[in-house]
Amino acid sequence: MKNLYKSLFLNNRFFYALGIVAVLFVVGFFVPLFFLVAKVLLFILYLLTFIDIFLLYRLKNGITLQRNLPERLSNGDVNKITIVLKNSYPFKSHLSIIEELPFQFQKRDFIFPLDVLPNQVKTFFYDVKPTERGVYNFGETNIYTNTPLQLATKKYVLGQAVVLKCYPSFLKFKNFDFKAFHNNAISYGTKKIRRIGHSLEFEQIKEYVSGDDIRTLNWKATAKRNQLMVNQYVEEKSQPVYTIIDKGRAMQMQFNGLSLLDYAINATLAISNIILRKQDKAGMLSFSKKLEDLVVAEKRNSQMRLISEALYNLKTDFSESDFGGLYNVVKRKITHRSLLIVFTNFETMDGLNRQINYLRALAKNHLVLVVFFKNTALNALINSKTDNLQEVYDSIIAEKFMYEKISIVNELKKYGIAAVLTTPENLTGDTVNKYLELKSRGL
Repeated sequence: MKNLYKSLFLNNRFFYALGIVAVLFVVGFFVPLFFLVAKVLLFILYLLTFIDIFLLYRLKNGITLQRNLPERLSNGDVNKITIVLKNSYPFKSHLSIIEELPFQFQKRDFIFPLDVLPNQVKTFFYDVKPTERGVYNFGETNIYTNTPLQLATKKYVLGQAVVLKCYPSFLKFKNFDFKAFHNNAISYGTKKIRRIGHSLEFEQIKEYVSGDDIRTLNWKATAKRNQLMVNQYVEEKSQPVYTIIDKGRAMQMQFNGLSLLDYAINATLAISNIILRKQDKAGMLSFSKKLEDLVVAEKRNSQMRLISEALYNLKTDFSESDFGGLYNVVKRKITHRSLLIVFTNFETMDGLNRQINYLRALAKNHLVLVVFFKNTALNALINSKTDNLQEVYDSIIAEKFMYEKISIVNELKKYGIAAVLTTPENLTGDTVNKYLELKSRGL
């Protein structure tokens, strides 16, 4: 009986009908015929309500549900959740499904109206898009069931509360895998081919054929064989590549619900996957006031799991980033020449000038690639129509800041430091493309 009180609700239709009966009772004081009609209608209403409740409760499990959640959520991506419902009632059920979503989504009225035929199994989907990493608590699924009479409602509390972890974006792996390896396929099937590069990994000496790079001519072998011979190299593998994430306050700017830090984290996960697929060693570290979360560059099977776990709870401390401390730790910890991909953000030349000496020091022993962000809000301001003097001033100032961004790229290149200036949305693709370019050039 206690469970009945908790799960039973009377619908608006019942109260509307009861209100009409009450009006008829009032009228019946003046016209006795209406008093009799009101009593008959009240009896019919109670009878129909009793039948409605009986139909709802005659089956203990009239509605069953299976909710399929992913093992983990991908940050910044659309994650699909599947619900499979079965109606065991011998009548068409009118359902209202309320999902108890994690508080991070800020949705308190996540309701699905649904009609399910007798003994029908129905599958439907909904999408969630997390915008921050961490733990997400999915509650139970509440289902409110009505018969065709719709006088009473039975509440089912189905499913179980589930805790999911939201990791940096991993759903884009296939897209970037395809972009990274599309050159390995030919139109009539696929085969393994040797990619000829200009790295220091020597493969063999062979006869010169038209199209070979004359810079690889081996003059000693040419003199000995009395015909042109060239050195052949293959793409050097197992090179260490570190992604370095700036966790300082400059990375907390928001774009489309995600911070620059989150975009950098998602890009790190995607490019680490490409690095390992390219047979290089992937590693990562983060820094602000001090260096943290160091994952040494390796090519082992568990490397992606280690990187993913290191990125999972990466948070900022809103401090000024210490590039000097980064240089000191890298000098001690990373002794082999490596590609260092630094995700950071410089808004002005003054901001770069405070750190340029440390970046130049890193570039003496490593190949440094600095990745920073365009301010898309400035682009919108520059391209907007100006109607008054204040808007003209705003547009000129915005152009000045955009010019400084381009000047930062040129300043870095002047000291032999590669740079990528990109929008947050294109960060992953542009960084992957730059890594592939550097690798193809044998740098």
